[in-house]
Amino acid sequence: MTQRVRAPGLVGELAAEFAGTAILILFGVGVVAQVAAAGTGEFDSIAWAWGLGVTLGVYVAGRISGAHLNPAVTLALAVFKGFSWRKVMPYALAQTAGAFVAALIIRWNYSEVLSRFDPGLTSKSQGVFSTLPGAGVTEWGALRDQIIGTAILLFLVLAVTDARNSLPGANLAPLIVGLIVVAIGMAFAVNAGYAINPARDFGPRLASFLTGYETAFQDTSGYPYFWVPIVGPLVGGVIGAGLYELVIGRFLPSDEPEPGAIATETVATPEPARV
Repeated sequence: MTQRVRAPGLVGELAAEFAGTAILILFGVGVVAQVAAAGTGEFDSIAWAWGLGVTLGVYVAGRISGAHLNPAVTLALAVFKGFSWRKVMPYALAQTAGAFVAALIIRWNYSEVLSRFDPGLTSKSQGVFSTLPGAGVTEWGALRDQIIGTAILLFLVLAVTDARNSLPGANLAPLIVGLIVVAIGMAFAVNAGYAINPARDFGPRLASFLTGYETAFQDTSGYPYFWVPIVGPLVGGVIGAGLYELVIGRFLPSDEPEPGAIATETVATPEPARV
């Protein structure tokens, strides 16, 4: 007799989100440490490593949780795709925790490099961990940038993972999602560093603050900047997902996708949480 495999439950989903986001940050923050603090590589290295980090994180978590890896994705899926609202905050916390732990690992691993590059642990190396507005860009300009960048992200992620649409074959959706992030990095990095993910920014920002970066929550002018890469992506993600549903989704066939299943073609539908 064939026994039905039980879905992982909420604990398994949160573990997957934690692990997938940690993988994303290990590659993303790690490459910025090499390029910015050690002078190894260039901007293209950063764009590609962030994209590959997303791809690998999605492959890690996709089957269990849908591999959101981003509170903006989780919120947008709850608003437009039937993802359970009771899971939104747990997912966001797991994603942020994964980003925090991964950033601590990078902070430890590159401690000598960072101390040599920036002995005072100032904004000179803070950008390794979290984003800052670009030269001459106001906080409101950075907020606009984050809204636009994350709207593009969600619009395209839904386009390539919507079960009603033309899905990439051979389980290539995670690779395509990673390439979307590469493209956004190459086109939208100057104004605010393309965080486009509250967990990606806040988790490492908190890790750097707790390990010596006293001004981690501020920009170079002393303004409390930390809220911009949180609010901007959350707003932009909902806008992008909404635009996708308005101009594409509502015209697709009516086959219902599994709630929250954005990463692969075969993400299991989670059963009620068992915690």
